[in-house]
Amino acid sequence: MNDTLKYKYAIGIDLGGTFIKFGLVRSDGQLLYENILPTEADKTASTVIANLISAVKKTQEYAQEQGVIPFGIGIGTPGIIDRTYRIVLEANNIAGWKNLKLADSIEQVCGLPVWINNDASMMGLGEQAFGAARNYSDVLFLSVGTGIGGAIIINSKLFGGYDNRGAELGHIPLFSDGVTCSCGSIGCLEAYASTTALIQQFENRCLIAGIGFLEKITGKFIVKLYQEQHSIAVESINEHCRFLGRGIAGLVNIFSPQRVVIGGGISESGSFYIENIETELNRYAVPSCAVNTEVCAAQLGNKAGILGASQWAFLCSSE
Repeated sequence: MNDTLKYKYAIGIDLGGTFIKFGLVRSDGQLLYENILPTEADKTASTVIANLISAVKKTQEYAQEQGVIPFGIGIGTPGIIDRTYRIVLEANNIAGWKNLKLADSIEQVCGLPVWINNDASMMGLGEQAFGAARNYSDVLFLSVGTGIGGAIIINSKLFGGYDNRGAELGHIPLFSDGVTCSCGSIGCLEAYASTTALIQQFENRCLIAGIGFLEKITGKFIVKLYQEQHSIAVESINEHCRFLGRGIAGLVNIFSPQRVVIGGGISESGSFYIENIETELNRYAVPSCAVNTEVCAAQLGNKAGILGASQWAFLCSSE
């Protein structure tokens, strides 16, 4: 049988604050085409939408060359998405990205049905469908980077809470006071356990110790120093894992997932990173809740959002 008849095809788009990653995905998870465009998030919503439309058209051109007809478009976008999966209610890292009828704007120009959802939720869905949590029905996904985003999958279905306004895993109130979070609250998991927070804590300790570095301080650089047993890096990474493990333990006590998948660049640091988080998780979680839970690193890297967004389109179109 011709593959174009055997499979369905969708356009998957991962909208980030800096880049739009997009591609053509086959229903078995094969990424047939991928590309990248600048987001220009600091300009206007119209500019970003125009860039999204360019991404769709580039993918449609490739599909036409291959004799493939995509049936629809899935988009992972920052922000909280309404329960119809068509409107961005609010997002703080793209200009004008509020009460935005994003699906309508793309459909009117591109002529394909569009389904949108939160970008981190799409990454988690990608890992559950095609990556580290494939064949698992109950999954937590956390993307650790500039902030912390996540996804909750229960009985193989993405869970967004009532009205699709939940699953903000980075904004678990870890402490009753302390560091102010980007969301405006205080003491959130993101403010203590993101890669941004790790860098800030490391730099603060170095300042107190009178230590400086010529190299730019990044998560990757701190991990390198950790592996060289630099005392401040060891202290900072251990604290980071303790905060992250404690936050995840609260989620495990509620959801008791089969797998907790950790994404983001720092998750690629090595087995020690995942092992440290799992140790801290088990220190704080109720043993009976965590007995079936395994922590693992994400597998799909930068492709997770594209694959997850396409999977979202496959799922929504079949309902």
